[in-house]
Amino acid sequence: QVRMVESGGGLVQAGGSLRLSCAVSGRTFSSSVMGWFRQAPGKEREFVVGIRGSLGIKDYADSVKGRFTISRDNAKNTVILQMNSLTPEDTAVYYCAGGNPTYYTPRSPGAYDYWGQGTQVTVSS
Repeated sequence: QVRMVESGGGLVQAGGSLRLSCAVSGRTFSSSVMGWFRQAPGKEREFVVGIRGSLGIKDYADSVKGRFTISRDNAKNTVILQMNSLTPEDTAVYYCAGGNPTYYTPRSPGAYDYWGQGTQVTVSS
């Protein structure tokens, strides 16, 4: 049984920062891919960033590159999303996701097998 739990969402002013955490139980992810997705009201779920393989290769969406940073703690089976310089356009429910590929980072939600429940991030203007 795989369980993924996000935490760290909340309300923040534009320009502020939030740190999201995804705790994974039931599997290790150091040799797989972990990704963050987000879904805003009225919009489709979109890829934010992923980290994969033993080398921890990172792949960022253009919209967050330079502002967001993904990292992982293999010993604790957690993946972190540090979000800086937040804007109202970042407002969404953020989901962590896990998948099997290690040779590339899928950007389609359908490529991921495991999902957390989501955590709300709201950025006020």
